[in-house]
Amino acid sequence: MNPLPVQRASQLDSRGPQTQWLVEELWGDQAVGILGGEPKCCKSFLALDLAVSVASGAACLRQFPVRRPGPVLLFPAEDSLPIVRQRLEGIAAAAQVPFASLPVQVITAPTLRLDTATDRERLAHTVQDQRPILLILDPLIRLHRVEENDATQIAALLSYLRQLQRQFHLAVLVVHHARKDAHGARPGQALRGSSELHGWGDSNLYLRRQGSQLTLVTEHRAAPSRDPIPLQLVASGTTLALRLAPGPTAPPDAGPTPLERVRQALAQLDQPVPVQQLQKRCGLRTATVCSALAQLAAQGEVLRHTQGYQLKLPLPLSRPTAPPGNGNGQHVLCSSGG
Repeated sequence: MNPLPVQRASQLDSRGPQTQWLVEELWGDQAVGILGGEPKCCKSFLALDLAVSVASGAACLRQFPVRRPGPVLLFPAEDSLPIVRQRLEGIAAAAQVPFASLPVQVITAPTLRLDTATDRERLAHTVQDQRPILLILDPLIRLHRVEENDATQIAALLSYLRQLQRQFHLAVLVVHHARKDAHGARPGQALRGSSELHGWGDSNLYLRRQGSQLTLVTEHRAAPSRDPIPLQLVASGTTLALRLAPGPTAPPDAGPTPLERVRQALAQLDQPVPVQQLQKRCGLRTATVCSALAQLAAQGEVLRHTQGYQLKLPLPLSRPTAPPGNGNGQHVLCSSGG
């Protein structure tokens, strides 16, 4: 029996392709993988956005550059063809690319069964004729009748798609559902069916919805993943398209706190000031000024004199004296917080 060929590691060819992107940070060139998420998480919208971007060369989601544009082949198994056209046209408008000349070919057959030899052969012939660089199949559940939880059965189906990718040097994106009760699981482990689905992907995308917040998580076999990406579905007239959600905005400047305003007012004076004058300078209620003075006194920042309050200097100007019990009204001192 002939032994298997081997080669010393240092003699392996170093000229092979490094990590390359079809869509930067989202999908690898000639990568297979899953676009997963629970129902109603806009998975089909994201798949169509990728289709428009790769076909046109426009940045996906108006953010992620396409590194190798080219034809796209799409099989939408759930949505009607008019809806598919309407969505593609709306995304093309959002991306500002001409829809009429967009090289996205749509398989219009009513069914496609990847667990049958006949349909596998038909798909392979279609790929050979169209020569797409990206094949999108949406969703997986409509493409077979095997048991998704059976690793042997699902592995055979995924093996066919891997063979298709290698034979025609294209990327394959399969839309698939996540379990409805999988919020606590890692995105890849939340996919419905066998763990073979998670392990198969070179690039995987996961959409999750929490309330009105939609989040995209990326995962790659040979490249780092970026932080979760907030998305939103935006309507423009009668069209819909995904886009990056605006980041959190900085809260409006609330200005200095009452404590800071009192401290700043005292810093501008070189002699003790009564509460009444300090209140006018700060534009605050007397009770608010007294509360701030009490905090500053507790922190050792102010001194209380007969004439009023003063910021404490490194060398005290004079020894603090207690306020008179019943003044003549010329000076106002807080009754507490000394």
